[in-house]
Amino acid sequence: MPVSVANSKRIYEGLRACDVRLVVTLAERWLLPLIRMADEDPEVTLVHVAREEEAIGIATGAYLAGVPVAILMQNHGLLAAINPIVSLAQLYRIPLLMLISYRGQMGEEDPWQTQGGLVTEPVLRALDIPTRVLDPADDIPRRIRDAYTLAHASLAPVAVLLPRDVMWEDH
Repeated sequence: MPVSVANSKRIYEGLRACDVRLVVTLAERWLLPLIRMADEDPEVTLVHVAREEEAIGIATGAYLAGVPVAILMQNHGLLAAINPIVSLAQLYRIPLLMLISYRGQMGEEDPWQTQGGLVTEPVLRALDIPTRVLDPADDIPRRIRDAYTLAHASLAPVAVLLPRDVMWEDH
């Protein structure tokens, strides 16, 4: 099943409408078209990290320097990044737009992805992180802009979950 380039473009359009200038990511199969778009965009700097915790720190620094930033990661990476989200971003009221590939949902073919899918939304609720699960029928660029706006209005992390129905052509 190929990743949806068309929906990836819609997501990227939303990022550019927010004037995002820095994208921080740990590469993941579902996110590859988005990562490629950021890499090829002369107005955007793409930073690859080895661990998602680093992404939270880099994005925090970018925000403090006045650089509009977004984080691209997998939901398992979100789970790995809980400590810096809580002890840095939430404690110091840092607005973070986190676009998260939502693995482990119905139709997941990789057994190692399933458990993370079960706990992603409950963990986000427990952390009081506003969350939207994108739907293919959504006005995706607008939903990305809405999430970015909320993050900055509330000075807090916001999560946009990118499920299989959005990220894959055939599901």
